Amino acid sequence: MRWWDIAPVLDLELRLFPEDAWSAGMFWSELAEAHPGGTRHYTVAAAADGTIVGYAGLMAIAGEGDVQTIAVDERHQGAGLGAALLTDLIREAARRECAELLLEVRVDNPRAQRLYERHGFEPVGIRRGYYQPANVDALVMRLDHPSTDSTDSTDPKDIEDTRHG
Repeated sequence: MRWWDIAPVLDLELRLFPEDAWSAGMFWSELAEAHPGGTRHYTVAAAADGTIVGYAGLMAIAGEGDVQTIAVDERHQGAGLGAALLTDLIREAARRECAELLLEVRVDNPRAQRLYERHGFEPVGIRRGYYQPANVDALVMRLDHPSTDSTDSTDPKDIEDTRHG
């Protein structure tokens, strides 16, 4: 993800997460740390026409990784794009020698939970009222010792390009 991707990513973010969408400032702040030696890794996926249809972000500090965000346009869900984006984050966490990779997922999102479970994440706790203003709990999940072995081989069929930052 680069600075010029923020506007289309923000459009997608607002469509997918209208109640608790990140602001442009949050994306700018994250990308400020997405440089060689930085603590962030962000990637976008684009359809054949160049439209951004997914994005994901990782924070990695001192051997600990955290999935900051992952999103897929509803018209492209079910094609393996979420798995491809998650695989990219897991591989980057492994490259950065993270001992564990954590994430939060809404308790009312079983589809995403199944995706994470397929990649080896296990539930480790609940964060009450994590998602605001809806006051929805988050399931905390962890993947110990991320590696390329933790990823599946799902290959999105309708995505031409992923760009990393």
